[in-house]
Amino acid sequence: MFELILNRLRNKRILILGLGREGRSTLAFLQKHLPDAVVGVADKNEMEGVQYFGTGYLDAIYDYDIVIKTPGISLKDFDTKGVEITSQTDLFLSQFHAQTIGISGTKGKSTTTSLIYHLLKSTGRDAILTGNIGIPCFDVMDDIKPESIVVYELSAHQLEYVHNSPRVGVLLNVFEEHLDHFGTMERYKQAKLNLLRFMGEDDTAVIHDSLLNDAIRVIASGAKQSRTRVFSDFNPNDLIDASALPLKGEHNLLNVKAALLACDAYGVDWRELVPYLYTFKPLEHRLERVGTFGGVTFVNDSISTIPQAAISACQALQRVDFLLLGGFDRGIDYQPLADYLQQHPVPHLLFTGKAGERMMELIGPSTSSGTEVAEPVEAPTQMFFYSSMEEAFSYISSHAKPGDVVLLSPAASSYDQYKNFEERGAKFKALAQAFVGA
Repeated sequence: MFELILNRLRNKRILILGLGREGRSTLAFLQKHLPDAVVGVADKNEMEGVQYFGTGYLDAIYDYDIVIKTPGISLKDFDTKGVEITSQTDLFLSQFHAQTIGISGTKGKSTTTSLIYHLLKSTGRDAILTGNIGIPCFDVMDDIKPESIVVYELSAHQLEYVHNSPRVGVLLNVFEEHLDHFGTMERYKQAKLNLLRFMGEDDTAVIHDSLLNDAIRVIASGAKQSRTRVFSDFNPNDLIDASALPLKGEHNLLNVKAALLACDAYGVDWRELVPYLYTFKPLEHRLERVGTFGGVTFVNDSISTIPQAAISACQALQRVDFLLLGGFDRGIDYQPLADYLQQHPVPHLLFTGKAGERMMELIGPSTSSGTEVAEPVEAPTQMFFYSSMEEAFSYISSHAKPGDVVLLSPAASSYDQYKNFEERGAKFKALAQAFVGA
């Protein structure tokens, strides 16, 4: 069943680069299907099963015929000339290209992926969910039947070394992100465009209008433009009650359009899917209404790691009285967010981390930790820098009044204080649920 994958790996010395979730999945696959293969494992951390570790672990790539790289490892500063690099994603798409809808984008890909899966399952299709959403693709291969539709969330890290594209590729947007991994915005963008780069005549790119020219340039020569469908120009509004959708905001309406067109491109009439838009349950940490406590409403948008996400969250809610921003600084441009907040002032801006420091400098005068700015330069906004979520909630407790809305939409990564955005969101939710007000 996996002959294309096995033929690529057979009789080669194989290095698994990275032993995280996906690396362990790859190792289990090789042990099951190629038990006699020579397999090495390299990871920065020393652990069971890792032969190469520490500062020089990347040097192991020169000692093997093929390297199966996991998404989290960056090779941007490493000489890979002459090294055959592949990945789970690349190998999987070589085998299951014709059955796959692949979804990528800087923001919205998890929501759109989950929505496509929900729509297909709700209409009785044999849909299989995998990818960046937390399910390694090698773990689902035994479940794939000829009639299965694989719904695959794809990060730029997973797309970086692919040479195969899915049958339907959905590219939602490309904003500045992950510069710590890719080094430049152009390298990041080109990785995203790999989703479409290797498409053939029977494949379809579902894209935003802003990416149309880029998509046409990278799609394989000989491809017909009719295979490109622009979801931002799609207007199903006469059949959709946007006010009744569980997904709120203009950015989520775009995600809905992309999901419908992706299914339609695969051969499932989008009109059949509309009733099931209203039964979709939005994912946690994405404009998630935690509840109203002490008269104050709390909204958890911890997934927000770029300025455009925070802007979209504010636009979707319309009223925000306290906005929590900042975290780990990846060097992205925060001027668009600063411009938005000066044009649409929020009464209380709360900042944290190195990213928060940069945002404060752009928006108004800087402060020391725990110090309030009583008279900001540009807008009638109170600004406060906090070092812990508890400190932020202490400020909120002292200033919030019934009817206020508190939004966590940091526009920055969480890695300075938390394991991931889920842990950050969980902390916010726990403190919100314990909030009693002033």
